[in-house]
Amino acid sequence: MNKPKMTTEKGVPSNSRVVMLLGQLERMNGEAVPGDAEMARHVTGKILHLIQTQEKTKKEMTAKGSSGMEVILAALENMQDLQTVLNILCILNELVSVGGGNRVGVLVSKGGTAILLQLLLSASKDVPPSEELMLQLHSILAKVGPKDKKFGVKARVNGALNITVNLLKQNLQNQKLLLPCLQVLRVYSSNKANSRRAVDRTYVPALLTIYQDWHRNDTRHRHAHIRKGILGCIRNVTNIKLGRKAFLDADGMRILYSTSTECLPVRTLDPLVNTSSLIMRKCFPKNRLPVPTIKSVFQYRLPHVPAEGPVAQLYRQPPEVDDVVDESDDNDDADTENDTENEEDDRDCCLQNDDIETDLNKLRPGEQASRTMEELRMYERFFSELSEDFQGYHFHGSSPCQTPSLPSKSLSRIVVPTAPDMTPSDSNLVQLECADRALDQRPGEGLEQALVRELGRVALDGGAAPNGQRPAAESEVEREDDCSSHSSGDQAVLEVPDTAALLPLHDPELYVEMVKDTRSVPQYSEVAYPDYFGHIAPTYREHIVERLYGVQRSKIFQDIERMIHPNDILDKVVYDLDLQSCPVVDDGECLKFNSLFESGNLRKAVQVRKFEYDLILNSDINSNHYHQWFYFEVSSMRAGTPYRFNIINCEKSNSQFNYGMQVLMYSVREAINGRPCWVRTGTDICYYKNHFSRSSIAAGGQKGKSYYTMTFTVTFQHKDDVCYFAYHYPYTYSTLKMHLQKLEALRTPQIYLRQDVLCETLGGNSCPLLTITAMPQSTSNDQICQFRNRPYVFLTARVHPGETNASWVMKGTLEFLMGTGPVAQSLREAYIFKIVPMLNPDGVVNGNHRCSLSGEDLNRQWQRPNPDLHPTIFHAKGLLQYLSALQRVPLVYCDYHGHSRKKNVFMYGCSIKETVWQTDVNATSSDLHEDLGYRTLPKILSQIAPAFSMASCSFVVEKSKESTARVVVWREIGVQKSYTMESTLCGCDQGKYKGLQIGTRELEEMGAQFCVALLRLKRLSSPLEVRHASHFLEAEGDLIETSCRNTSSTTYVLKEDEPSFMEEVDYSAESDEETDPQENPGDEEHLSDSEAVQQHPFT
Repeated sequence: MNKPKMTTEKGVPSNSRVVMLLGQLERMNGEAVPGDAEMARHVTGKILHLIQTQEKTKKEMTAKGSSGMEVILAALENMQDLQTVLNILCILNELVSVGGGNRVGVLVSKGGTAILLQLLLSASKDVPPSEELMLQLHSILAKVGPKDKKFGVKARVNGALNITVNLLKQNLQNQKLLLPCLQVLRVYSSNKANSRRAVDRTYVPALLTIYQDWHRNDTRHRHAHIRKGILGCIRNVTNIKLGRKAFLDADGMRILYSTSTECLPVRTLDPLVNTSSLIMRKCFPKNRLPVPTIKSVFQYRLPHVPAEGPVAQLYRQPPEVDDVVDESDDNDDADTENDTENEEDDRDCCLQNDDIETDLNKLRPGEQASRTMEELRMYERFFSELSEDFQGYHFHGSSPCQTPSLPSKSLSRIVVPTAPDMTPSDSNLVQLECADRALDQRPGEGLEQALVRELGRVALDGGAAPNGQRPAAESEVEREDDCSSHSSGDQAVLEVPDTAALLPLHDPELYVEMVKDTRSVPQYSEVAYPDYFGHIAPTYREHIVERLYGVQRSKIFQDIERMIHPNDILDKVVYDLDLQSCPVVDDGECLKFNSLFESGNLRKAVQVRKFEYDLILNSDINSNHYHQWFYFEVSSMRAGTPYRFNIINCEKSNSQFNYGMQVLMYSVREAINGRPCWVRTGTDICYYKNHFSRSSIAAGGQKGKSYYTMTFTVTFQHKDDVCYFAYHYPYTYSTLKMHLQKLEALRTPQIYLRQDVLCETLGGNSCPLLTITAMPQSTSNDQICQFRNRPYVFLTARVHPGETNASWVMKGTLEFLMGTGPVAQSLREAYIFKIVPMLNPDGVVNGNHRCSLSGEDLNRQWQRPNPDLHPTIFHAKGLLQYLSALQRVPLVYCDYHGHSRKKNVFMYGCSIKETVWQTDVNATSSDLHEDLGYRTLPKILSQIAPAFSMASCSFVVEKSKESTARVVVWREIGVQKSYTMESTLCGCDQGKYKGLQIGTRELEEMGAQFCVALLRLKRLSSPLEVRHASHFLEAEGDLIETSCRNTSSTTYVLKEDEPSFMEEVDYSAESDEETDPQENPGDEEHLSDSEAVQQHPFT
């Protein structure tokens, strides 16, 4: 007897048992003699036994070059004997079982799908069909279907869809056969045409009925897998518009809502609840965002409109166009298969890799076409330190230069006129007067109760403007006292502690003076209490909040209840800036809101339930998106009652609010009691996709997009308090002006400080420019020469208004530079600092999140800034170009930013080598030659700054970032150490602050540590030039390699650095670095400072 000529895997003996049996089966296929049925049963039975008992047999049959799979499939196609067919199906089932993904691919490639479907068609003609045969067939098809891209088409052509559905209907109580039928039906329905056919034949209501029946009868939850299989079919069918409509028409929302509610107490049924939640969210009818337009409430006409880009499109948009929703806003392809965050992560990783710059010419630093020296000479006046000879200056015995400031008092008195019947624009105003005033108290009412009853906001003036407009701050209209408005009772004097005693750089009266000179588009006439009183960092630790299991799910169910029980929804507008004449609705039964103050952002508040409010944020001016920054006031609350707030028009697909970050709250009552602090607050915080439709105009042309909801719950401690909520610690433009004036008052004879106005913004605000260094010790030529030849360090911050943490870091840097300690003096002697502390004053003032009044992201304008539309960028770049023309390129450039989706503080830099490593570009060693000194400063920071993480740093240059400050300064100006320093909005997951939310103390400390790192950097390059080194350097920290060895392929992080949740979450994770939506795809108890930085701000 000749052995069969079977091709086998290398190393497998050709005379193995399974090869011999397959050879026999192959001969039977060729002969096809009916009398061989018994032999066929015997041979297939032996093969099945070998496969079930020996793993190596599976490998032999599906190995590369083996013809085993063809033999088995040929036998399945030719054999008529039922037992033989069942044996072969069992063999195939074993082959494609767990761990058989590659074997499924082999089966599909050999034409197995068509053979199986043909067998299904033939078997269905038997009356009755063999249950075991149908069970085996559907079990295999359920595993094969997902691997065969044309499975749906093949099934439709063969009529398999009807066969499976009919079989399912006939076996509703047969759990053994029902499950594989459901699994196959789910695969069928992943094809759109099959889903449409299923809808046309009313399969959706049938599936819902079957699900209800199993839910009702499976009281012991032994068959949850069958219920999940039914939901899987419904989930796929509802991926198309017709399926969602059929689901709603069949009352699917109520059915799944009621069944899911009953499943909630049983943790093992969470997969059913999660799948039901996904289906309901997908089918929830898209709602219109309740605003007349997605453009900002506040309008500012540009001097000229750009020729192209989002702003040009905005201006060309006809006024009659509805930009809130599209005519047909239900994308048939929406959310088809990317419901899970892991799949989104994979997609975003691909997008990031595509964004990496691959053009070596663009990666090579080199000066681009620049302005001529004649054009740049206008910046000479900002560099008087290069020509200053200090003649006539007394270097010894001089008293410190003091800038006149308003006198500070230990107690400030505030008047609250009693005017309960006045309109919202005139009532509850606190007049900031130097003279003592009285507070009107009602009988039996305490002093603090009277304050919070009357205080609605701090006002600069109370004069009524024409046509119902609020008076402008700069008009300085004095409101005369109307004594007759006060009741005739006894007067009590309210004394509010002056926080200036605890905050050396804060002066409430000086702040008000600064506000009067601040220009805003809405012409704000009010001051928020936190900005007036000031903020003192709390002394206790604020931990990152652990997210409770099921929080998102419970919030989503509450949203779904709005559709299930619409009569329970109040839907009452209580605050609306679109109603300019009277934005506040006060009926005594709801909270009162306000955002008409500097940096405020809240457009609309809608009371949906008694203690629940939907909040809508305002777009950036001259834009139709960027909804993230918020800052608003709430009053008239009850104590001890949980209030839920939902910000319903967020745009980013992920947020640190899902990873332990809390909102910030400031209580006026607590401030009056001596605790003027922004504190982290809120429970049940989560961030998820909602049912409010986002138009294609706002979504970059994509249809079917939705907004996201950020929800949090707050229980207020005090009745009728006045509280403020903010995305992050507010830092207004007026606060900056106040801090700069106070800093100048601290100048000593050893400090060279000059404040200039770099330019005026579009809105008429000045952009401050600081020059800080050390005075020369004398007027000798050597000292003057050393003074003029100090290297420059150029720092900028707050180009994105919503990234307020950047200003707090800058505050720490400025305070350190103005300090009187030896370390600060050494730093000033080492460098000349040019600092633009706020690149986007207009955006900050008007409550924007990312743009200036031009409606554009200023950090995407550095390549070709327009002097009229982007004056601060144009002139900041001009300063750098002027230094470059003088051959005085800065040693370091750093732009301070905030990051909303990562923890810790970290840097982005620029490296040719690390960028090329991320691509397939072929580059020579000369192309990749570069000094690794760009890593030195981040490395130093990782050693001395507890919040800094070297692991989160990246030095890759992306195409979408080519016009950012970091890349342009590196490429065009030639600054090798050009960085973006990102500070988390949330907290840290490493180092001393691990598990803690970041506060202003840590941010200011980071700014100070940046200064210390610069001094270390100087010492590494020229250690003999730096004095007082012993005060800030430990011997063991002196050895930092200037050329760091790169031990890993890259530091570029392609995934979110957060773990997945136990519960299934439906939101996508975008790239790590902050991106523009329009682009193609940035424990506080006794916190000890790190070396050289004391708790006192002036070291």
